[in-house]
Amino acid sequence: MDARALLAARFEEERPRLRGVAYRMLGSLAEADDAVQEAWLRVDSADISAVQNLPAWLTTVVARVCLNLLRTRERRREDSLDAFPLDRRDDGADLAEEAQLADSVGLAMLVVLDVLGPAERIAFVLHDMFAVPFEDIAHILDRSPAAVRQLASRARRRVRGGEAGPADASKRRGVVEAYLAAAREGDFAGLLKVLDPDVVLHSDTGAAPVVLRGVRAVSKGALLASEVARSTQVVVVDGVPGLVLAPRGRLAVVLTFVFDGDRITGIDVISAPERLRGLEIALG
Repeated sequence: MDARALLAARFEEERPRLRGVAYRMLGSLAEADDAVQEAWLRVDSADISAVQNLPAWLTTVVARVCLNLLRTRERRREDSLDAFPLDRRDDGADLAEEAQLADSVGLAMLVVLDVLGPAERIAFVLHDMFAVPFEDIAHILDRSPAAVRQLASRARRRVRGGEAGPADASKRRGVVEAYLAAAREGDFAGLLKVLDPDVVLHSDTGAAPVVLRGVRAVSKGALLASEVARSTQVVVVDGVPGLVLAPRGRLAVVLTFVFDGDRITGIDVISAPERLRGLEIALG
């Protein structure tokens, strides 16, 4: 086997891992496959005689391709709300495979990663998820190791939601988890336990705003959405426990809550891109 054929064989051995790296950076299976293929085109025409650690070098090449894609995406995001990146579609992607990948990473994690800037996302994914040294990431980002360490630290704080919240944060999270469990299971009685009798729900998901008033109306609405609740995860939204609906890791809807003790008194169902972009979402 000649050197080029050997390189191609080694690349194919590494492809699944490289695909996983690219998917976590880009949040899209189709884009991850494109990035890995672009990386191969670069590798195939490169002089690798001085490369001592091929897997690490290939990771670097894929990361550079992903960084370029993330920067392009960021520019489009700044140019137009219509290019909202969390609502993109992947034509031709294997939906079942992507759903499996999204589950392996965590839908909430994919949503939170997508609010990081390109450099933060590269630093966090490579270091915290794949244990790439800061010195190596520094070469990719063209920054000092100390600067990359700060990027990863800032991204980590955003992903985790910063410092601990109010003393009742745990109780509120429990209420949201109980609401989600009841919605998923079609448990009307369970919803009645966590919703205030005078709860009000506002929604911008339809052609016109919708307002539901009273525990029975809101509970019935939650039960009608029981199927989509299976793609919903508990997160922290602007410092308060909330929910994100993110099929295949694509942010579609956010639910924020108003609490009175251990009851929910208000629910805001948000789907408008300009409103979603204004939210701070973390894993908590």
